[in-house]
Amino acid sequence: MWGNRFGDFTALRFYGAEMKSKIVDALRTQLDPATLGLTFQPVRAQALAASSQSEDFGQYFLAFSFFLIVAAVILLGLLFQFGLEQRATEIGTLLALGWRPAKVRRLLLLEGTVIALLGGGLGLVGGIFYAKGILYGLATIWSAAVAESALQFYVTPLTLVIGTFSAVVISAAVIWFALRKQVKRPARELLDRGHELEYRKPKRRWAGWLALVSGLGAMTILADALRQHKDDAEAFFSGSSLLLIAGLSTAAVLLRRFNFPKLTTNALALRNCTLRPRRSLATIALLASGIFLIIAVEANKLDAAHDGEKRSSGTGGFAFIGESSLPVIQDLNLKEGRDFFGLDSSQLAEVSVVPLRVRDGDDASCLNLNHPQTPRILGVKPDALQLRNAFTPTKPWCFLKYPIWVLSHSERREESLNSQLTTLIPPVPAFADATSLEYSLHKKIGDTLDYTDANGKTFKIQIIGTLANTILQGSLIIDEAEFIKHFPDESGYRMFLVDAPSKDAAAVSATLSRALQDRGLELTPTVGRLNAFNAVQNTYLSTFQ
Repeated sequence: MWGNRFGDFTALRFYGAEMKSKIVDALRTQLDPATLGLTFQPVRAQALAASSQSEDFGQYFLAFSFFLIVAAVILLGLLFQFGLEQRATEIGTLLALGWRPAKVRRLLLLEGTVIALLGGGLGLVGGIFYAKGILYGLATIWSAAVAESALQFYVTPLTLVIGTFSAVVISAAVIWFALRKQVKRPARELLDRGHELEYRKPKRRWAGWLALVSGLGAMTILADALRQHKDDAEAFFSGSSLLLIAGLSTAAVLLRRFNFPKLTTNALALRNCTLRPRRSLATIALLASGIFLIIAVEANKLDAAHDGEKRSSGTGGFAFIGESSLPVIQDLNLKEGRDFFGLDSSQLAEVSVVPLRVRDGDDASCLNLNHPQTPRILGVKPDALQLRNAFTPTKPWCFLKYPIWVLSHSERREESLNSQLTTLIPPVPAFADATSLEYSLHKKIGDTLDYTDANGKTFKIQIIGTLANTILQGSLIIDEAEFIKHFPDESGYRMFLVDAPSKDAAAVSATLSRALQDRGLELTPTVGRLNAFNAVQNTYLSTFQ
């Protein structure tokens, strides 16, 4: 009468004190608490591991700031060069009085270094207030970028010393470079202000070769990216940086090789640019670096609405992604399942659902600033995604001739390329989001993660492929059969990918949410879900910009 899917027995009853004593002793010696779900976790060690292995965003901001640093160095060199030109008479007088060029150079270098120290001190104070302002913005108007995390300002004397020392050393190096040739000029030439109008075009063959090599390298990288139809940030930055270097090298060649047979107005303007080719090139490089930075930041901002309906996009072509508080056992694709929740099959004729089983764990998406230890696991029927060609997975390394979404063990044994991982109990194959795998988990394809199943036994999950920026980021995706094998206590489905026509999307969302409200179903448009993840990168880029 009371049987269910777990069996026909509800209780076992024993009589007698002696029997009770035997049973208690047997249970204590034979039962492992881990098989009943009782485990002890080193929470402090896990918390320290998560925080100590978190992503170092300082390195990213340093990389983003490279062109800003270059522009600042160029501007510093220009300003100091202007100062030297204003003091050319003073330098010439010192040389005429018998000062050696090395002594004049040391005097001006010491003077410039003292000014750099004063500027470094002001920058130190300004940097502290700037960092506090950025953290305040991330805690208020940009809080979504850090998943509402509480960020606190933290600084050590060592970081302040390193930052100030680095700025002073770079400034001193730029000053020394500007002084290198200035004090070698004859005193007569420095005392004669008319030398400033002298027209010179020294030859520099390296600029032409650098322009050629950089241009060919840029075209090769960008052409390969276009041929493979992939959005690769590394290819973009490397190719466009080489293109920028090629453009600056070409400008250097043109500034030194211009000939003007006729002194028209335009020719005279260009002639004035070539009077001091280094200064003109520095100005071009300064403006080019700034423009390049702005374009690069804007070009790498993500928008899920672009091609959001395509199967190959990060949304998988699904209209909604839903999560429920309670598991749903019924199949929402069948008439029986829809009738159970009072759904009209005629209204959902063009609607299909891909259900996923969920094993809760750490969030491995970019919304988690710490290092996740055991990411959430999603169990899905691979055929449901394979038939739709959903998402854009990379080619798994452990098999070649089978479809990408095949996750069964039999195929893996045949095509395994790593004999060291072929054991009696092979690891469970899984997919992960490419960004989460690299930056949150610090793993690569072929690596494994340790998990504990419902019986307290440890097993491994191996990453065999990655997905490109999808709504499933933050989780590992495995075969539903493997999920049930290791986590039989997780009944039903708690995540759903909903296919629905765009014209009926609002009505479908309202119908499903109303029918499954008792299960706590919450449907989110996939474009909105993906943009929530993209907002993290876009906010960091906007902050930097």
